[in-house]
Amino acid sequence: MTGRTVSSWTHSKAVALIWLVSAFLFFCLFRMAILNSSHAVLPSSSDLTMSSSERRSKLYEKMERDLDEHGAAFLKHGKTSQSLSLSDLFTLKDGSVTPVLKPANPPVRANVLYLGTEFSTPIAEVVKNIFYPYFDKAIWFQNSSMYHFSMFHASHHIAPVPATKEEIDAEAASVLAVAETFCPLNIVLDRVVLTSTGVLLGCWQVASGTDPIAIRAKLRNVLPRAPEKQLYDAAILHTSFARLLGPPKALPTELHTTSDELQFFHELVKRLNTDLHGFKATVSELWYVEEHDLLALALNGRMSIRRFKLGCSRPRS
Repeated sequence: MTGRTVSSWTHSKAVALIWLVSAFLFFCLFRMAILNSSHAVLPSSSDLTMSSSERRSKLYEKMERDLDEHGAAFLKHGKTSQSLSLSDLFTLKDGSVTPVLKPANPPVRANVLYLGTEFSTPIAEVVKNIFYPYFDKAIWFQNSSMYHFSMFHASHHIAPVPATKEEIDAEAASVLAVAETFCPLNIVLDRVVLTSTGVLLGCWQVASGTDPIAIRAKLRNVLPRAPEKQLYDAAILHTSFARLLGPPKALPTELHTTSDELQFFHELVKRLNTDLHGFKATVSELWYVEEHDLLALALNGRMSIRRFKLGCSRPRS
């Protein structure tokens, strides 16, 4: 065998070996990609539900501890969850509470899930029956016809995103398109909490339907100009029932210290939970709201509402 033949044969073996190793590596990587892709695209619905449910539970537990960890800041005119002071929102004059309505320029553009009055009215009655005898005028009850769950803001007061009428119409049309793909939510009241800022919040879990994480992700997709920093965690599903604005007008005589006062608040919340825990509701509307006054949904201010039914249909191709 000549030197040239040996060299050629050796070269052929090297090339074949390289191709063999390359093919083996490609096969391994391809198989891993398939497995990873299948796992990412087709996770079990129970895994997703458990993950979201657990995430919400942790959030609610943290919110539940807030009053003990930070005290009753609302008694000292503390700030709200949206970086506004209570005096920015309400005036308390001659024992009467009046909301302070401030024009929002540009209007806040909020996407919220709406809780119908067949569910909100019974809740509002329980809240009022338990809290009104102690707080009388130093409390603001959320309008039961406006119970809602904030989902996603196309613009908010912390990071305003101006828009023309045409851009607003286009946003609303995009929200309608994705609303039709969302399934109605069957929800269960997990717990009621009182925060250090004085807000009575209903914290909910999803029994079935489109999860809030998926809703917010789709809204983010169709509203690319929206503020990057949103106001709430992607998993949360909560609605305001009332806001305490001052000390109770009447306290049991044995309460003299701050810890006694906090215990009193805990007792009232415990009564709420006894009556409302496990309350079931169905959410079937997504609203696109232009709030012309700051926190108009919470304070009965000026707003423009476009109501979209959750259609549970397949996404349009």
